[in-house]
Amino acid sequence: ESNLNRQAVATAANIGAPKGEEMKKRLLRIMPDADITAINLKYDDETAEEFPLTQYDYIIDAIDMVDCKMRLLYEATQTDAVVLSSMGAGRKLDPQQIRVAEFWKVEGCPLARALRTRMKKSGMLPQKKFRCVYSPQLSGDRGTLAPVVGVFGMTLASLVIRDILQ
Repeated sequence: ESNLNRQAVATAANIGAPKGEEMKKRLLRIMPDADITAINLKYDDETAEEFPLTQYDYIIDAIDMVDCKMRLLYEATQTDAVVLSSMGAGRKLDPQQIRVAEFWKVEGCPLARALRTRMKKSGMLPQKKFRCVYSPQLSGDRGTLAPVVGVFGMTLASLVIRDILQ
């Protein structure tokens, strides 16, 4: 229910359904021949082995929970995959402030700051550089606008497509 305002696949009709499965259905309606595997698990210490990260060419992180995000980025940066990460889109209202930067150069994002602090304390530092989509906009006390979250996602998709074309 909390995704209704920010994810195109979230509708009143599918509340309670796994997001991964709903996204797979949506993508298959767009491209029926696509080979999509939905893994309906939260990425964390207990489930990390279920994700075959070394088999991927691109790994896009869009996790909100700092510990899970840190684990994924630590593991992903040990692979040959191109790693991209979405920083905090919550409570952002201005899509024109969205930027892309290397993780250690992200400025004005509380999620990136918290993640860097926790990584340094734990010793789980990324093994290679990766780029992030973020917004330095000060968070308002209102909700997140769906177009802002969409622009984060479209920016990540654009980074993948441009990398493939190069």
